[in-house]
Amino acid sequence: MTRTRWISALALTGSLLAGGIAQAQTTVRMTWYSDGNEGEVVTDLLKRFEAQNKDIKVVLDQVPYKAITENLPVQLASGQGPDIARVVDLGGVARYALDLRPYLKDAGYWDKNFGPFLEWMRPQGDTTSIPGFMTQLTVTGPFVNKTLFEQAGIAMPGAKATWEEWAKASKDVAAKVQAPFPIAIDRSGHRFFGIAISEGAKVFDAKGEPAVIDDGFKRAAQMVFDWHKNGVMGKELWGSVSGAAYRGANDEFKNAQVAMYMSGSWQIAQFDKTIGNAFDWVAVPMPCGPAACTGMPGGAGLVAIKTTKNPEAVAKVMEYLASEPVLSELYSRSLAVPGHLGIAAKGLDYKDASPLAKASLKVFSDQVAGLSPIAYKLQGYVNNRIIFNAAISRVGQAISGETTLDEAYKRIASDVEQQIAERNKK
Repeated sequence: MTRTRWISALALTGSLLAGGIAQAQTTVRMTWYSDGNEGEVVTDLLKRFEAQNKDIKVVLDQVPYKAITENLPVQLASGQGPDIARVVDLGGVARYALDLRPYLKDAGYWDKNFGPFLEWMRPQGDTTSIPGFMTQLTVTGPFVNKTLFEQAGIAMPGAKATWEEWAKASKDVAAKVQAPFPIAIDRSGHRFFGIAISEGAKVFDAKGEPAVIDDGFKRAAQMVFDWHKNGVMGKELWGSVSGAAYRGANDEFKNAQVAMYMSGSWQIAQFDKTIGNAFDWVAVPMPCGPAACTGMPGGAGLVAIKTTKNPEAVAKVMEYLASEPVLSELYSRSLAVPGHLGIAAKGLDYKDASPLAKASLKVFSDQVAGLSPIAYKLQGYVNNRIIFNAAISRVGQAISGETTLDEAYKRIASDVEQQIAERNKK
């Protein structure tokens, strides 16, 4: 064999071997949404994983939040979903989740560090499965444009101030500085229920079954309804969408059009980037109702999907991302409250955060201890999304003038009962 032929044969053999390696590579598809820079961070982390695991290729499909809440459930129900997904409706997705426990090298690590949050991800009656982990723990609560208060010469209400006190102060500020929105609240059942529980909503009866409509719920609904009538809230925000559709006020807040924005800790990274130091934005403790001063716990979980054809590869990806050094980096770089008990106990150095962002992270972290047990129970309830959607849809109809609040209450109770019954049949 001549030297030229030998080199050609060697090259051909190499290409065939490379082709064999490529064919043997397992592809894992991950669907991911971001509030801030999480997508950028996880992309970096997955590149490192692939460098260490040449046999696994992770395809990251980054989608809008709306696709997670509206499109993904349809995909999962049809068996067409990804291998891994970042989700917020943990209870709703639980039936589609893969139990990673048989595939993990150290299930005890997951039990120890993610234990309380695993309960949010499990199907009803399941006490042992490991479906995934929290990519962030969130707490709902308000952000305030402190600069607008200062320009108006009005002091911000202090800790333990009521919703009524904040509404009056915010409306006075908006009138003085000509801001269009005194208070904005995410059009979200999850956000609304922090207010409702503070007003005395119990959500469940003595047997633990949903009993959504009570005096506390009605107080909160009436308050938000009245705010839309008297100008504390602008109809163009909640009124721009219908049904259970989500509507945030991120753009309005970052453009200094809102005095007080009721949202949550996941906004910190975004505001640190989009607002920076254009004005002083601060997180404040959750305002109080007669029953509590509570927001809602929550967060986004990364969950393995049981229709995957490659559970071992999925488990390997999940183990890597859930490992303490990697997850610490994800939390730190995305300015997230840790959903990992070990990391939370040690504390995180948010070295890339501005002083405003660090101060807001501390406020939200401090709020965790004061969250109502009812809020935790609702967050962990497998059918909570049905309750959230019914409440925001029907209260929204009343606000837009399509129905009355009394009629909305009847429809909420009916919606919840009917939809849970339908889900239980499947």
